[in-house]
Amino acid sequence: MQKKLRLWDATMLVMGSMIGSGIFIVSSDMMRNLGSGYWLIAVWVITGIMTVAAAISYGELSAMFPKAGGQYTYITEIFGKMTGFLYGWGLFTVIQTGTIAAVAMAFGKFTAYLIPALNNSDPIFQSGTFKITWVQILAIVVILLLTFINTKGVKNGKFLQNLFTTSKIVSLLGIIVFGFLFVKDSQWASNMSFGWNSFQDFGKEVGNDLLPTGWKSIGSITLLGGIAAAMVGSVFSSVAWENVTFVSGEIENPKKNVVKSMVLGTSVVMVLYML
Repeated sequence: MQKKLRLWDATMLVMGSMIGSGIFIVSSDMMRNLGSGYWLIAVWVITGIMTVAAAISYGELSAMFPKAGGQYTYITEIFGKMTGFLYGWGLFTVIQTGTIAAVAMAFGKFTAYLIPALNNSDPIFQSGTFKITWVQILAIVVILLLTFINTKGVKNGKFLQNLFTTSKIVSLLGIIVFGFLFVKDSQWASNMSFGWNSFQDFGKEVGNDLLPTGWKSIGSITLLGGIAAAMVGSVFSSVAWENVTFVSGEIENPKKNVVKSMVLGTSVVMVLYML
């Protein structure tokens, strides 16, 4: 394999894999589980520390086995060929393909907000509950297009990845900047009005209006339960940084740059998320 990816490209791959729709949709549910803006930020800090720590640990594996394949390579080396074989086919037929399909459908549905005709049109084909819509067709076309571009070589894939990642970073920075500029006109005061008292002191009863739905106050267990439930969303929004290891064989000096890219990428993204 030709090592055409530099540290910058690998870092952009890490950041691009992490930043998705999650950061825009999970915070409201996390807030319902925590009841306080301060605890929401605290959970993001915890997730950030965990994510960076995981990247550093995973980096040790990438330094030991600096070749393409990611988890498939590591599992094969550690647990043997049979386990790696099963994981490889699981990744190809279910894990990665399912993720790609879900993301493509999300792209199609959000595009339908910009082009209502996609959403309002009749299905192309329908038999009972099974139907094929224009949103699904758009999702398939996007998958085929991106696959075609990547088959043309690392250079084209690198350009596309860097372009998309840059656009996502600029979008997040825009939201952050305008958030600070218009903080007086936002819901900051009401979101932070509960302070750290969402669960009050450990061992005391908490008002029902501040408790996550379905939770009962049983001391610190309530707080830990709320944090654990909220972290489902924050961790979901912070995964996929390990995808860079799939192309370790195409990165310059992979023993050093793969580790650096994961640590740099996860650190920058978690700071953006918290802001």
